[in-house]
Amino acid sequence: MDISCTQIELSLLNKVATAAQVLEVETYLVGGFVRDKLLGRETKDADFVCVGDGIDLAKEVAKQFNPIPAVDVFKNFGTAHIKLQDGFDIEFVGARKESYQSNSRKPEVESGTIAEDQNRRDFTINALAISLNKDDYGTLIDPFNGIEDLQNKIIRTPLEPSQTFSDDPLRMMRAIRFATQLNFTIEERTLQGINDIAHRITIISQERITDELNKIILSPKPSVGFDLLYKCGLLKIIFPPMVALVGAEYIDGKGHKDNFYHTIQVLDNLSENSNDLWLRWAAILHDIAKPVTKKFEEGHGWTFHGHEVVGGRMVPKIFAKLKLPQNEKMRFVRKLVELHLRPISLTKENITDSAIRRLLFDAGEDFDALMVLCHADITSKNKNKVRRFQENFQLVREKCKLVEEKDQIRNWQPPITGEIIMETFGLSPSKEVGKIKDALKDAMLDGEIVNTYEAAYEFMLQKGKELGLKVIKS
Repeated sequence: MDISCTQIELSLLNKVATAAQVLEVETYLVGGFVRDKLLGRETKDADFVCVGDGIDLAKEVAKQFNPIPAVDVFKNFGTAHIKLQDGFDIEFVGARKESYQSNSRKPEVESGTIAEDQNRRDFTINALAISLNKDDYGTLIDPFNGIEDLQNKIIRTPLEPSQTFSDDPLRMMRAIRFATQLNFTIEERTLQGINDIAHRITIISQERITDELNKIILSPKPSVGFDLLYKCGLLKIIFPPMVALVGAEYIDGKGHKDNFYHTIQVLDNLSENSNDLWLRWAAILHDIAKPVTKKFEEGHGWTFHGHEVVGGRMVPKIFAKLKLPQNEKMRFVRKLVELHLRPISLTKENITDSAIRRLLFDAGEDFDALMVLCHADITSKNKNKVRRFQENFQLVREKCKLVEEKDQIRNWQPPITGEIIMETFGLSPSKEVGKIKDALKDAMLDGEIVNTYEAAYEFMLQKGKELGLKVIKS
């Protein structure tokens, strides 16, 4: 495996090497940059370790540039960071060795050698280093056969898995994340190590766990990560509602699909068409309420009535627990969970313009995202069944497009406002105003009146008369 660097990258490495010579400190390029270059992946992050003071090295490196970039110093961690104009993020730290207490993931840190620094790395493929020293510039230092593991697509800890994961339990999440992102296999003993001490993940902050979980979700095939999280016992600790989806139950020969594996299949399907993290979260949560709404009805089979509504109510609680944002992102996910059955249900009946208008109105600006989710939700082992559903779903898409072109319902605002209603009938804010507004909306969506001011105004007058209201201003 060869490392192929661009001219910009070679120039950067030369500047770091020059600064290291000025300070007379051993310096190495380490970790993810080396790994990704060997794999032919693009990267804009580079980490440098020196046997000395990483902050001093960063300041000396900055002097090699014109203009001199700002150096962000983190004295508590002994690290420094520079963001370069070409988009590169470079970080500097002194080589160190670490020891941990059993109830904390915060290490006791001492200065160390490059070998000791490599010993504390999480995986063999991240323990690779390239010398930037004059005597052996460009030499690859690979004490744990990381190159071989890269070639064989293996995730393996450099030391005993129990020690590596116990020292920093977040590494268990990182192992699964790298396996998912890189399409690698976790080595058997390493995977068993995760199984053995999965409970240690509880000492890690929720923010850091969720950050790794989001990286798994944004992988090309996130089902790989979720399957590993489930099988090694981490998922039941970090995300119990999803584990509740696992399994299929049978009564009188009637069963339902395994909603966990259905969900991660939907997530994979959607991931082929969207990189949107929040749309992917909608896929994860679209059936999250099926376990609590599951019932067996004699002569019919299993039902999950109202799981979309109950699931919508669960979204804010799940977002809060996982420390995900409580803002429009959460509201977007909740909306899609609540609406995800609507487009598919239209494939099972004669599609009316009224039903289409209501869907377009309720989905609004999120209609396209909803349709991507619903298309991904078509799963079955029966390929003919999938094809039939996809063909019916395409008819719904085409019908929606025609109705939207004709009626412009998405993001529709009624031509008659509450202010006009109050002014016309001399009302203050009241139930009567709300009743007229709702009746106007329903009449428009049901096609009883056309989407014009004149038609809406006449309807308003008629509805006001039915409610016993008198026109004050016409």
